Amino acid sequence: MPAVSKGDGMRGLAVFISDIRNCKSKEAEIKRINKELANIRSKFKGDKALDGYSKKKYVCKLLFIFLLGHDIDFGHMEAVNLLSSNKYTEKQIGYLFISVLVNSNSELIRLINNAIKNDLSSRNPTFMCLALHCIANVGSREMAEAFAGEIPRILVAGDTMDSVKQSAALCLLRLYKTSPDLVLMGEWTSRVVHLLNDQHMGVVTAAISLITCLSQKNPDEFKTCVSLAVSRLSRIVSSASTDLQDYTYYFVPAPWLSCKLLRLLQCYPPPEDGAVKGRLVECLETILNKAQEPPKSKKVQHSNAKNAILFEAISLIIHYDSEPNLLVRACNQLGQFLQHRETNLRYLALESMCTLASSEFSHEAVKTHIETVINALKTERDVSVRQRAADLLYAMCDRSNAKQIVAEMLSYLETADYSIREEMVLKVAILAEKYAVDYSWYVDTILNLIRIAGDYVSEEVWYRVIQIVINRDDVQGYAAKTVFEALQAPACHENMVKVGGYILGEFGNLIAGDPRSSPLVQFNLLHSKFHLCSVPTRALLLSAYIKFINLFPETKSTIQEVLRSDSQIRNSDVELQQRAVEYLKLSSIASTDVLATVLEEMPPFPERESSILAKLKKKKGPGAVSVNELEEGKREGGELNGGGERGGDSSAISTPSPSADLLGLRTGPPVTAAAPSTGSLLVDVFSEAGVNDDVKRTTQQVRAHSPTSLPPFSHPTITNNPQPSRFISSSVVLEDRMQNVVKNNHRQMFLLGLGMALLENVDPNPENFVCAGVIQTKAQQVGSLLRLEPNAQAQMYRLTVRSSKDTVSKRLCELLAEQF
Repeated sequence: MPAVSKGDGMRGLAVFISDIRNCKSKEAEIKRINKELANIRSKFKGDKALDGYSKKKYVCKLLFIFLLGHDIDFGHMEAVNLLSSNKYTEKQIGYLFISVLVNSNSELIRLINNAIKNDLSSRNPTFMCLALHCIANVGSREMAEAFAGEIPRILVAGDTMDSVKQSAALCLLRLYKTSPDLVLMGEWTSRVVHLLNDQHMGVVTAAISLITCLSQKNPDEFKTCVSLAVSRLSRIVSSASTDLQDYTYYFVPAPWLSCKLLRLLQCYPPPEDGAVKGRLVECLETILNKAQEPPKSKKVQHSNAKNAILFEAISLIIHYDSEPNLLVRACNQLGQFLQHRETNLRYLALESMCTLASSEFSHEAVKTHIETVINALKTERDVSVRQRAADLLYAMCDRSNAKQIVAEMLSYLETADYSIREEMVLKVAILAEKYAVDYSWYVDTILNLIRIAGDYVSEEVWYRVIQIVINRDDVQGYAAKTVFEALQAPACHENMVKVGGYILGEFGNLIAGDPRSSPLVQFNLLHSKFHLCSVPTRALLLSAYIKFINLFPETKSTIQEVLRSDSQIRNSDVELQQRAVEYLKLSSIASTDVLATVLEEMPPFPERESSILAKLKKKKGPGAVSVNELEEGKREGGELNGGGERGGDSSAISTPSPSADLLGLRTGPPVTAAAPSTGSLLVDVFSEAGVNDDVKRTTQQVRAHSPTSLPPFSHPTITNNPQPSRFISSSVVLEDRMQNVVKNNHRQMFLLGLGMALLENVDPNPENFVCAGVIQTKAQQVGSLLRLEPNAQAQMYRLTVRSSKDTVSKRLCELLAEQF
């Protein structure tokens, strides 16, 4: 056992700690602790009153036992009693015990608060500091309610000692963070701000932490701190290391205070006062100049303090984004750190340059370091530094260097860490889309991306390339040829098969003239991948097969044989079985015109925000760009979706899910019509206010059943501005015998049950129902238009039917009237 010094104040505590350390096993330690707990309990419960020294000693032992990991369920009252002692050591132990063991819900909080109030009003600086430390350590709402009004008064009082002011500022900061609604500065605001002019640097350092937190929530109330902060910063920056000896750290004057001042200034825009702004610019230039000076010490602490101030200054320069000279200088300074031997400095430099790259003043300066950043991406050992290098490449990319950066990122992807591959894939896809001038390059990039990192290519990426290819006539043939060649690889990723099935199913006819990519060769190539794919991909390939029958009638027998096989029509998966059966039946009984209508080419997708960009934003990386930046890039490079080249307003069609049926048989795109006219005739609805010219006719399979016994007799269609002279109308007024029973949703179900397409936002009266369909007769197909106008007051309907055949209009009107 080590010897205990003669002058030790608590010999018993030292002996107990020594005994615990000498225990050979856990059981021996627990036995010794239990023995001591029993002794302390007996002392506290004994008849003889304990003196302050004994209470202090036993409370210290309980505190040590608690720190060893054992529960303490007594002794709290004795610790509270120590707070009333006039001896510093006893009061200190009492506050220490309360700070560690008493929680905010304790029943003793009121007694503790009373003791703290006594110490705060004692004007003894030592006791006041102990009380303030306890408030900050506990930080409960009850303490905030009790002392939130008292502490600001202590902070700004003229007779308060500097050490107490420091403790009061930090204590108030703690209470504000835990209970901001209770800490109201009010009349104390200006006096707290003027603490920045205090002679004591410690008070200024503590006060600025409080002011920074307060100004983030209430910037207008504390905006007067800007000029004072600039003034204080100027004095520190221009001072020599010998001027502030007590606050100089390895030849750097007041580094912590300098960083806090620079961080406070980042809460506000550039100063409006020209003199204050000029003084601040001088400070920032001085900081940048000092960074170029040779180090005054070889100690790492010197460089750390110096660089801490430099990076905060650069952050402020970036925040203001209004001084081109400072921005370029900051970029050049960071460029020197890119090859520094310290990994942390390289990381911080890359991170700061990511932000600089978004500034119009420093973007070109950042681009000059592209080779260094590319080298860091390839050679850095630390994965976090490599990730920041990738973020910087993403941020500095523009039209002039897009191909180089994308090529380097693709090259790095082959050996990139698995943790960052998905984010790299998203960034490559976004850059390729954003800066694509030659769309064949875009297609090559995405297909190469799938080849290199197919497992990390999310659905959003290949959905997007499909959308762009469909919207660009000039790239469809190239895309079909490229994907056909990619599918010939022995090992082909499933995402490549999806893209290949979709593009060849839509545009395979564009390369069918080459004997090497004849229709049968295309089909055999796709079908060779069929058994290796998952169920959703097989479903997509089956849709591509039925598209082939429309594009290449000579492949009909081969494809029907595949669809007729037991592996398809008796497949255990319901989705595949249903598709095989329906597609086989469709190809067998439908005429060529019907097939051409049903299997028509996909319409253009509407312009909308890239889903890839939305997914990247969720990662919240420093290199992520905003929607505005992407849109700006699109305006620079032309619209990727290319709606204008396909003609018409493509926004009239909602985007079908790319993972849905290729044929669009599951969901028909709803039509958003132009502003309807006020005409009451049905022809007005369809010709003047009707469907936009570019809306292509599509089909849908309606699964809703009519509540009546009338079977479906037509299939829905969306017409291309039918000529009024070709349609003959028939109208009838129906008495609403259903009255309250037939609600709007029932009428809608009734009309859909007929197999007609319900057109929304076409009629000026939203209560009316407008439908379009094609009547299937034995001899021919007859187009028909229908409008149902309910009159709630008269409890009547007006049903108007128009078709190209007079007899069809009349018979259809009579047939529908019977259902009411």
